[in-house]
Amino acid sequence: MRGRRGDRGQAYALEAIVTSLILLSGLVFALQATAVTPLSASTSSQHIENQQAATAEGVLATAADDGSLRVAVLNWDDGDGEFHGSDADRSYYTNTAPENGFGDLLSRAFDGRGIVFNVYVHYGADRNDDGVVDERESRRMVYRGEPTDNAAAASRAVTLYDDDVLYDSSEAPTGTTVSGTTFYAEDVTDTSGSNTGVYNVVTVEVVVWRQ
Repeated sequence: MRGRRGDRGQAYALEAIVTSLILLSGLVFALQATAVTPLSASTSSQHIENQQAATAEGVLATAADDGSLRVAVLNWDDGDGEFHGSDADRSYYTNTAPENGFGDLLSRAFDGRGIVFNVYVHYGADRNDDGVVDERESRRMVYRGEPTDNAAAASRAVTLYDDDVLYDSSEAPTGTTVSGTTFYAEDVTDTSGSNTGVYNVVTVEVVVWRQ
């Protein structure tokens, strides 16, 4: 009898342990599901933003390497004071990308994928005319609306020199240098008055977000 009672007791003890393990496993699973679910959407959103930023960086890097970024910055209509091919009554593009190599890269990267982009050009300004860059100004190159809170951005600097020339609508150099024109960025020099040959340093920023 004692042997049977001992076996039965061991069986009860084993059953209790197994039951406890099952309950504990269920509790851990429930806690994990509760903790992970809210973070999953956030993680996914962050992943998408990172992808968009990486794509924008790739577009800027490619445009810088092939020279189309510099052409886009200098693709300025000196007579009308606007980017060549920009929308009527505006000095920037809205429904289309710039009509140049940089614009083609932007279109191939983002158009048709539910992604919207703005492009801004930031540059130094000498407000006091003392040869010191004391402010940054911005000009729209492409504007398609107000970015969402989940927008991503990438930027690339382009150094402009005194002998850089403007480009026409076919991306051909005009022979007209940026100095002494109605170019949007002014000629910024240092306080020493020395001729460094640098006209200005502009930063092209691409801001992208999902519609």
